[in-house]
Amino acid sequence: MPHLSKESRIIIIGAGIGGLSAALALHAAGLTNITIYEASSQLTTLGVGINVQPSAVLILRNLGLLEALEKTGIRTEELNFYNRHGDAILSEKRGVSAGYEVPQFSLHRGEFQMLLLSAVKERLGEVVHLGCRLERFEQSGGSVTAFFVQKGKNGDAEIPQVTGDVVVAADGINSTARRLLYPDEGPPRFSGRMLWRGCIERSPYLTGASMVWAGHADQKFIAYPISQRSADKGKSLVNWIAELRIRNKDDVDLTPPKTDWTKAVPKSVFEGPFESWRCGGLEMKDLIDSTEKVFEFPMSDRDPVERWSFGRLTLLGDAAHAMYPIGSNGASQAIIDAECLAKHLSSATDEHDVESALKRYEQERLPPTAKIVMANRANGPDHVLQLAEERAPDGFSSVYDVIPKEELEGIGKAYKAVAGFEMEAVNTKAKETAGVAEKLGLKSPADWI
Repeated sequence: MPHLSKESRIIIIGAGIGGLSAALALHAAGLTNITIYEASSQLTTLGVGINVQPSAVLILRNLGLLEALEKTGIRTEELNFYNRHGDAILSEKRGVSAGYEVPQFSLHRGEFQMLLLSAVKERLGEVVHLGCRLERFEQSGGSVTAFFVQKGKNGDAEIPQVTGDVVVAADGINSTARRLLYPDEGPPRFSGRMLWRGCIERSPYLTGASMVWAGHADQKFIAYPISQRSADKGKSLVNWIAELRIRNKDDVDLTPPKTDWTKAVPKSVFEGPFESWRCGGLEMKDLIDSTEKVFEFPMSDRDPVERWSFGRLTLLGDAAHAMYPIGSNGASQAIIDAECLAKHLSSATDEHDVESALKRYEQERLPPTAKIVMANRANGPDHVLQLAEERAPDGFSSVYDVIPKEELEGIGKAYKAVAGFEMEAVNTKAKETAGVAEKLGLKSPADWI
């Protein structure tokens, strides 16, 4: 019998995509005494677009969430790369269109978080406590205690301290748990590039499910549709990202500038350099000008660390491996973490094996995510954009005159291998796990369908 029974208490810090996914995966593995503590005083549909790769969608399918995802996000069909002149570099099929057994989804981060939250509430009850900011933790005698600073009226009598068998810290890039474990690490590592993001509903472009990537390492524009509800109306809710380098590459200061991603910023800060950009049936100036509110995000990550698991506490998601939003991979890796953690915790054989289970989770997930962090610093699959800019800054008639076909296609294949969404591996797992959600009685949350 596993040491962690249904009565064993698992404390999750953070109610973002990683924390909620972890709760659902642990529940599906039979560990149901789970509580989640979130620093924010409310959870809303704030945010912009994200992508969930087939490797992570498969996990969500096996958690019974595919129907809700279908009703929420867009099944991404293709990814198109262009240079800053609008010359086509590469077009790749994505998801089911590429031959995967499960889709790739583009969807609104806030809606996705609410979908996961609905599933948690339906399966586990009211286990999410808001306004609870982690302050510190202590371990002794085979248990771990988390201490909180409580804001507002949320929570129960056990707060501001809770004792359990395991603490999973999924509290994001500015993780308190990670800061306590690595007090000398400091703030996230700034890339020197800023992202400005917005959403606008408009007429569909290209296939209606196409992603557009344009530019090069220091100036980039990305766009993709994220809402099936808009598609059902014949419209397209387009998430777009404008990226510019604002700090010199040689600047030794890697501290991110202070920003508030919940507050809109003036478009004049960034729109000028994109005024003449057109590609994939889109005019970038028109997208920017038509968007009511634009939000600002410093593009940052953290250096990989040697350990995630310390006794009965472990890190997950951005707290463990914050990475640049390149390769559409951040949320997917958090979901993969969740499945892996549940697998190892649910197989713990005795009291001492709980800590060993957290180390096995770390050993399985830390090396590949560290590689992704570093691959994303090298531009990941976006490297094709930089090659085109360096070799043909004035544009080209045929990309193969600039980048040989084998080299071009090899960049994407190499990244898929690093990121863990090679099609053969995903499809094999999809067939092996077919019907898992049905056997467990897991369905998409009723209020979401």
